[in-house]
Amino acid sequence: MSTFVEFIIGTLLLVLRGGKKYYLWMATLALIAAVGMGAWMYQLDSGLTITGMRDQVSWGLYIANFTFLVGLAAAAVLLVIPAYIYKWGPIKEIVLLGELLAVSAIIMCLMFVTFDLGHPERFWHLVPGIGMLNFPISMLSWDVVVLNVYLILNISLPAYILWKAYQDKEPNYKVLWPFIIFSIPAAVSIHTVTAFLYSGFPARPYWNASILAPRFIASAFCSGPSFIILAFQIIRKNTAIKIQDRAIFKLGEIIAYAMGINLFLLIAEVFKEFYSATVHMAPLQYMFTGLHGHYELVPIMWTAIALNVTAFFIMLTPKLRENFLWLNTACVMMFIGVWIEKGPGLIIPGFVPSPLGEIWTYVPTLPEVLITLGIWAIGLMIYTVLLKVAIPIEVGEFRQTRERVRGITE
Repeated sequence: MSTFVEFIIGTLLLVLRGGKKYYLWMATLALIAAVGMGAWMYQLDSGLTITGMRDQVSWGLYIANFTFLVGLAAAAVLLVIPAYIYKWGPIKEIVLLGELLAVSAIIMCLMFVTFDLGHPERFWHLVPGIGMLNFPISMLSWDVVVLNVYLILNISLPAYILWKAYQDKEPNYKVLWPFIIFSIPAAVSIHTVTAFLYSGFPARPYWNASILAPRFIASAFCSGPSFIILAFQIIRKNTAIKIQDRAIFKLGEIIAYAMGINLFLLIAEVFKEFYSATVHMAPLQYMFTGLHGHYELVPIMWTAIALNVTAFFIMLTPKLRENFLWLNTACVMMFIGVWIEKGPGLIIPGFVPSPLGEIWTYVPTLPEVLITLGIWAIGLMIYTVLLKVAIPIEVGEFRQTRERVRGITE
């Protein structure tokens, strides 16, 4: 117990201490988060009418970010497989950083869903025993379960490994191995179940497609690693941890394959709708050519296509992929392109036209934007704090004192 108390005090000191860049970064994020929370208080007081959402388009920026962040969290599996299954050194040294990113992403996911509720205080209706989860009948209950299970896994595994490292002990992989293996299908399941939430709506033909789940997973393996590549370069520049170029370039190679699959699935879906030319192609018309004089999404969607295709060819070319200028450019392009594809390109067309034939032009309002930025700021703060503790333990700077170890052994 005294060792654990020592560990907790040490982690608090690590989080509170830092250089000017660290304090400036955290202060900026805290300010953005405070503004976002203030906007949420305004939303709670006034209702969802202050957002751009209406009966015709009842999901907007919040659910768009939720869907995107589920993919970001699922991408941690791309580090788990080579690190633990194939025991590839360059990835194994940094896999915990990816798992901690998954923790931050899942917390943001849960926040976006909560803030999308008109009455978030009623969440207790989903708590078994107090309310009714309706598991396994409800698809929403499946999403609640898989997200929380994945969150617990990505908290528990790094916490155990870091705790053992703090004590200068090797973790017991006989205990860890079943959980590591289970985390792989769990990562896939969180985005599969999210896709099922959409494809289970027969009245929404744009979402009601079996191809949606593989598209979600393929795009997740593009946006997630893109963020990881950019984050890892910042981390190794500002900390003592060593991240090899080989690990970063390998992620770039995986992204190239994933984006190729993602683009192929998109082409297959577009061909099916436009070639058959049924009334169900209206959402894709709204996205790519305009529908009944509404062209709001057309430039945005073609921008996303251009960004993803350009980034795909950069990642596919080894000489460009192994040049950090081109690599980082492609990562930024892919991150933005996939966000558009899974944000406005997924949510809005699913509601257009409505079952009554109406077209509502959804545009996020200022409170929505501020709340969204606030949640992202909170997520980045959480990730920064987790790294502030994990990296010193990994590099051996923060360990149990030798005097304490001697006292225990004696």
